[in-house]
Amino acid sequence: MPRDISEIVKLNLRCFYDGDNYSKQTFNYLLNEPRGLSYKAITREGSIVAFLFVLVNADGTAHVTTVGVDPRHRRRGLAKRLLLHLETVLLQKGISTIVLEVRVGNHPAQRLYNSLGYTITQRVSKYYNNGEDGFLMVRSLA
Repeated sequence: MPRDISEIVKLNLRCFYDGDNYSKQTFNYLLNEPRGLSYKAITREGSIVAFLFVLVNADGTAHVTTVGVDPRHRRRGLAKRLLLHLETVLLQKGISTIVLEVRVGNHPAQRLYNSLGYTITQRVSKYYNNGEDGFLMVRSLA
């Protein structure tokens, strides 16, 4: 996926237009970090339309750092499929806990995560760059 960095950065700008975009340097870090996992969904033509980045922490939990789906391809289950694939991979690696943060106002993402078994464990004040609070959500695979 490192060869896809330019396409991922452009897609990220379409997905997150409110100032919380990851930089090319951040994606380079995530793609080259030994504890990192990354997945993408592509069209038949080979264009990336969704991505998922994860870091596996030293304590054995997986932290979803970002999930993005091209606005033109939303509501097709792409994020759900990426997350379900991640769960399969993590179980094979013996990792049974996933954590992520989501905007308090991002109800569609919260519904998706709830449908997959994630629960809100904490509200994080002013987590996002614009001052919006976030929810810490956790999913146990055990």
